[in-house]
Amino acid sequence: MNILGIESSCDETGVALVEAAGEGTPRLRAHALHSQIDMHQAYGGVVPELASRDHIRRVLPLARQVMSEAGATLGDVDYVAFTRGPGLAGALLVGAGVASALAAALQRPAIGVHHLEGHLLSPFLSVDPPQFPFVALLVSGGHTQLMRVDDVGRYALLGETIDDAAGEAFDKSAKLLGLGYPGGPALARLAEFGDASGFELPRPLLHSGNLDFSFAGLKTAVRTQVMKLGNVCEQDKANLAAATQQAIVDVLVRKSLQALRATGCARIVVAGGVGANARLREQLDAECAKGQIRVHYPELALCTDNGAMIALAAAMRLQRGSAAESTDYAFNVLPRWPLMAA
Repeated sequence: MNILGIESSCDETGVALVEAAGEGTPRLRAHALHSQIDMHQAYGGVVPELASRDHIRRVLPLARQVMSEAGATLGDVDYVAFTRGPGLAGALLVGAGVASALAAALQRPAIGVHHLEGHLLSPFLSVDPPQFPFVALLVSGGHTQLMRVDDVGRYALLGETIDDAAGEAFDKSAKLLGLGYPGGPALARLAEFGDASGFELPRPLLHSGNLDFSFAGLKTAVRTQVMKLGNVCEQDKANLAAATQQAIVDVLVRKSLQALRATGCARIVVAGGVGANARLREQLDAECAKGQIRVHYPELALCTDNGAMIALAAAMRLQRGSAAESTDYAFNVLPRWPLMAA
């Protein structure tokens, strides 16, 4: 069966075609992605109305591109999947509306998918897919969570952020340093030229005894350092970027190792945009190697929001008979949708 996936939750329009057969791991046939970074840079962040309008412009051309690259036609599509939430309401409505209309025209079922479940399962499209059960470190946008994953739809929340998420800490700290949008990748690039020992920054909740996260205090500490420095020289800025990145990575790695010990799992999946951070991958790989823990990541091209992860999540739900199929083509979106309720 072929599943066409559409992602439009924020500032990236993604479309993909995934093929699933029997109980085997689904295969990505083709995917295409348009990022709105250039459009939003002038505003220093995502403008929801502009994001929605751009999704409208991009989604159908991307769908045509995917079908062409896959050597398929719309008649080959068996299901149309879309991101139902969480995300920006207007942006979600674009993908949901297009997907439902297309499904109705093809007389195929439509499937609403949880955005975070897509990220969570995205490593199954990598060359080294994981096996259940595993611990998942989900670091995407405003979400930082640790979960035990026993199968598709069988998730146990171990810990989550109580204020700012890791991605927000990257972005907000980058803004304080005068870096451009998107801030996280810009801060990581600058950190390559800095000395992380140049500044003492807090590691919030590092010794809390639980698996929750908090990064608001780190952001405040970065602001305090910027104010002390005044007119920041480039080397100080690079050192502060490196120290900020290291503080975030230290917390993520420490909590991940605690989750592995608490669950007894021998595998960890890292998913979401922050999962592309090179320092996080390097440190987590090194620590897990000491305990013979396997670490799995999505392919770098699939770390950001994309249609492939949406089609994949729908395919894996279908294989287990747990997909929320719709054939009446009425739809709604859930901008705030806890993964445990999916």
